[in-house]
Amino acid sequence: MRRTIQLGICLLAAASLWAQDRIVGTRPGDFTLHDLQGAEVRSASLSGNVTAILFIATKCPVSNAYNERMSALYRDYAPKGVRFIFVNSNHTEPPAEVAGHAKTNGFPFPVYKDPGNVVADLFRAQATPEAFVLDAGGTVRYHGHIDDSQNPARITKQGLRLALDALLNGRNPDPAETKAFGCSIKRVK
Repeated sequence: MRRTIQLGICLLAAASLWAQDRIVGTRPGDFTLHDLQGAEVRSASLSGNVTAILFIATKCPVSNAYNERMSALYRDYAPKGVRFIFVNSNHTEPPAEVAGHAKTNGFPFPVYKDPGNVVADLFRAQATPEAFVLDAGGTVRYHGHIDDSQNPARITKQGLRLALDALLNGRNPDPAETKAFGCSIKRVK
């Protein structure tokens, strides 16, 4: 009996820790980024009824494999009212490098810097690329990958597109969470 109670307590503690680690269903609140010229930009001025926040990098080969897919997402969903916030939180990638990368890749969207990885910490973002989708009230409704394969020929699930379509149609994404993969965010020590 005692062992059963201890096991139950352990399971409750593990479930509690897992729930604390989940971002879906939380409201991270307003945050500040910097444009590539160094000016502060409040997230409230960038957000809309559906807001996709993507953490990206200049040096990560996985993030770079998604450059065209991210541009396609922007071109497909911005006209439908989705607001996009592309964030570079890597302290090892200065604004000039990020600007050059965006220009070289022909990004149709701005990229913002996250000095001190404050926003990455707020969202508990770990990888590049990693996506978060917020509803009009600022609640995270989706967290995870853009799609399930770095190789476009092997994609079976387009998690971010499915999440955006669901929210645009008044539904919650299902699944609400997928596994993001890529390079780790290079945080300030």
